[in-house]
Amino acid sequence: MAFARYMGDLSLFTLSALRHLFQRPLFFRLMVRQILEIGIRSFPLIAISSFAIGVVLSMHSIHLLKKFGAVHYVAAAVGLSVVKELGPVITALMVAGRSGSGISAELGSMRVTQQIDALQVLAVNPMKYLVVTRILACMIAIPILTAFADLIGMAGGMLMGVTQGGISSDLYIDITFQFVQMRDLIPGLLKAVFFGLLVGVVSTYGGFRAKGGTTGVGMATTRTVVVNFLMI
Repeated sequence: MAFARYMGDLSLFTLSALRHLFQRPLFFRLMVRQILEIGIRSFPLIAISSFAIGVVLSMHSIHLLKKFGAVHYVAAAVGLSVVKELGPVITALMVAGRSGSGISAELGSMRVTQQIDALQVLAVNPMKYLVVTRILACMIAIPILTAFADLIGMAGGMLMGVTQGGISSDLYIDITFQFVQMRDLIPGLLKAVFFGLLVGVVSTYGGFRAKGGTTGVGMATTRTVVVNFLMI
């Protein structure tokens, strides 16, 4: 029953946020600040993670493809795997762990210290000012970070393909562009937009519904990260 209540309240919160999404005013400067906060702070973590995944995926692919005498196709295997699935998923997980928890903790602290109530007293809609701006920031930042993660992951794959597989860098790049087309890239970026919506909604919901002082903020932040990971 607790799970059903949580999902029901989360769904209603999502509908309310989407309804406010198309209402004025749009706090543009705050949204840009959030995009920079999410993007710049999360980029080093995503770069390291995607590069490592590209390296490991290429190592295993080289080992397998050597048995069939098709080592040069490691470029296609790594490129398609990263662009279609691993890039969006790894980016969303890293942002959820790094920025999603921060959003939840920030809004949770504002809730327990009654700053959100103060905004309502000042006739500022907290759903529009605090929630919608962060959801939009996640929906914009995560696809951009995903595009960088795709490039860095493929670069990690190329490093191993050249050094361990004996493939020339020119051949690796040619095969990558031959097999990785725009029709493969677009679904991954659309998936990243949806993951951004998930991360934004779950993170803001966790902070918005926090209660019980500092202990409640910690519990809400932990729950936010777990739910984000499971949903992604």
